[in-house]
Amino acid sequence: MTSKDILETQIPERLRANPALAKEINSVILFDVSGEGGGKWTLDTTKSEGWVSEGDAGASKMTVSVSNEDFVKIVSKQLNAQMAAMQGKLKFKPMDMGLAMKLAKLLG
Repeated sequence: MTSKDILETQIPERLRANPALAKEINSVILFDVSGEGGGKWTLDTTKSEGWVSEGDAGASKMTVSVSNEDFVKIVSKQLNAQMAAMQGKLKFKPMDMGLAMKLAKLLG
């Protein structure tokens, strides 16, 4: 599993299965994933479909920075997201705790 698989396949599947979650998040978020298998993806839950696109679409409300390895571990529940954030492995800019908690529902 890679960040690309998670962001381009799993996240849209989760949003289709729970459309209320897309409405709850209702934001544009940039995922900046470093390391091998990384890249940039834009998650736009303000749209009714086509939520994830590769690259930086601009005008994001928050940027999530994480390594590919740690992102995969967080989504597969091998690494606690709160611990990763406290250790500096998972960064949110700007830090919006409410939005981060909504994202946790999507990724968890």
